[in-house]
Amino acid sequence: MEAVAVIVVLIFAVLVALGVIATVRTARAVKRGVDRTVGQARRTVEDTRLKARQFAQPGAAGEVAQLRLSLRTSMRATQDALQSAAPDDASLSEALALFQRLSAHGHELDDELKRLENEPDKARVAACLPELRERTARVKDSADSLRFAAQDRARRFAEDDLETLSGQIRMEAGALRHWSDEPVAGGAAGMPGPAGPVGAQAAAGGQAAASAPAGEPAAAPGAGAPAGERPEPAPEPRAITGRDQDGWRQPGYSWQKTSRPESTT
Repeated sequence: MEAVAVIVVLIFAVLVALGVIATVRTARAVKRGVDRTVGQARRTVEDTRLKARQFAQPGAAGEVAQLRLSLRTSMRATQDALQSAAPDDASLSEALALFQRLSAHGHELDDELKRLENEPDKARVAACLPELRERTARVKDSADSLRFAAQDRARRFAEDDLETLSGQIRMEAGALRHWSDEPVAGGAAGMPGPAGPVGAQAAAGGQAAASAPAGEPAAAPGAGAPAGERPEPAPEPRAITGRDQDGWRQPGYSWQKTSRPESTT
């Protein structure tokens, strides 16, 4: 009895532990989803604000907003391109590592540009713009280079795979049309010819009739054969008499037998 109680307690403890683990994992997954959604919403709001400020505030402030917007757009596009292609191409792991290092410089540059947005001294903003513009161009060009290389690599792989698939399809199509390589027989080749001695004699007789001179009758079948080998004449057909009324008694196939004629009185 005590052993049964211990087993029940252990099963209950295992179920509770599994429930706690499932709850923790679900909470973490929900938290990650919420953080991802909040991050996307914040990025969308920030990009919208920068676009509005770019057109609403001309001069140094508008240029700072333009630099931040171009930097963020390029970095985000490169990140999406590399992360989406990395699971299918292991060679992009080094590119992802390089992009992580580049992202650190991009975040640092974005923070500096963001601080310049709130700088009240316009002269200082104008003095810092050339150096920040150059750094932004370098980071943006590096990000674009990684993105373009990843896109070209994916496009090249797709073209190679399509070319290989097209070649296989052409080979299969040729194999399915194998009959087109065989010579087509003539109309008489597919028709069964005369077989046996009778057919051979008929063919010989037809050739003799065709080769006979005009005005002369064609030789009868068997006329040119020796006397001992001449075929016997065919028997004349026998007249139908009343004695043929019992012909239904002759053996034959079931569909060739006829019913016995009924006698009329």
